[in-house]
Amino acid sequence: MNENTWHKSSYSGAQGDCVEVSEGSITAVRDTRHRELGHLEFAAAEWVAVVGALAEK
Repeated sequence: MNENTWHKSSYSGAQGDCVEVSEGSITAVRDTRHRELGHLEFAAAEWVAVVGALAEK
């Protein structure tokens, strides 16, 4: 897993529905409320595609 620092995603809502992201050659994503459940990992190009697809909605 990526060893970079986790930070709140700028796409997270202001009502506590937070997603944390650790970016690098592998981008890891986790739910702030349920960190103990683990995370998802994406290659950098895949993460760009995910964010781009979400921005279109």
